[in-house]
Amino acid sequence: MKVNSVHYIDTPYEGISEADYLIEKKRLQVELLKIQQRLVRENQRLAVTFDGRDAAGKGSTIKRFTEFLIPSFFNIVALGIPTPAESKYWFRRYEKNLPEPGNIAFFDRSWYNRALIEPVMGYCTEGQYKYFMKKVLDWEHKQIDNGLLLVKFYLSVDAETQLLRFEDRLRNPLTYWKFSDNDLKARKKWKLYTDYKLQMLASTSSVKSPWVIVQGNNKRETRLTCMLHLVRLLGEDDFTPMTGERIVKNQEIEVAGVKFKGLSLRQIAVLEDLQDKADNFPPAKLEKVQTSNTE
Repeated sequence: MKVNSVHYIDTPYEGISEADYLIEKKRLQVELLKIQQRLVRENQRLAVTFDGRDAAGKGSTIKRFTEFLIPSFFNIVALGIPTPAESKYWFRRYEKNLPEPGNIAFFDRSWYNRALIEPVMGYCTEGQYKYFMKKVLDWEHKQIDNGLLLVKFYLSVDAETQLLRFEDRLRNPLTYWKFSDNDLKARKKWKLYTDYKLQMLASTSSVKSPWVIVQGNNKRETRLTCMLHLVRLLGEDDFTPMTGERIVKNQEIEVAGVKFKGLSLRQIAVLEDLQDKADNFPPAKLEKVQTSNTE
C-alpha cells in the first residue's frame, strides 16, 4: 500500500472579486448538480469529508456545495459527542452514516476526529488512537472496494485567521453560539494539534484514498477550489475556471409534447433525468442551459 499520496491543491481563484465569485459559484453548482443526477441515475454512492481546525470553513463550504442539489438525494452528517459505545466501536459509528445508493453524504468533520481533536483534547485513549491509525486506511479501502466514492478534504487555516473568525462569531448575534470554551482550549494546544495533523496526513493518505489539502484562509477561494476539485474529479475534468460565463435562468424543456418554461436548474435536471428514463416518451426537444459572456 502506497501512503503519503497527499494532494496539495493550488487555487486558481486568488484575489477573486465578489461579483466574479458569484458567477463562478453558480457555474460550479451547475456541474455539481449534473454529477448528482448521474449518481442517482447510476445508483452510485459518494461520501465527501471535510476536516480541519475550528473555524476552518467546513460548514460554510458544505453549504455552497449543497445549495442547489436535490435535497432527497444528499445529507449532511455532523455528529455530536459520541456515546461510550460509539467511542468504542468507532468505525461502526460512521459506517451507518455512509450514503445509500444514489446518495451523497457530506461529513462536517469525519471519522478523523479520532486522529485529530480526540487525542489532542484527551477524549480517547492512546490505544484507541493507535488502533484507528493502524486500521483506518484498510477500512476506507474496504468501503471503496464495495463501491463507495470517497473524497477527503482538509481545510487548512493559520492561527491569525482562526482568531479573527472567532472574534467575528462573538460579535455577531446570529453566530455567537458557534463559539465555545472548548474552542479556546483547543486553540491553546495549536502545536500539539499540528503534530497530530502532520502524523495523520503522513499515515492515512493513499493512492486509493488520498487527502486533498486546500488553503482555508480565504473563504471564497476555499469554497470554489473544493468545488472545482470535485467537478474535475467526477464530472468535467477539463472544466475551465473563470471563463466569465453567466448562467441565465431562462431554461425550457419539452417533454411528451408539453413545454415547461422558466425552470430552475434543479427542475430542469429532474425533468431531463425523467425523460432519459421514460422509454415510452416520444422524442423530445430540449433547449439546454443558455449562457452569455460577460465582460
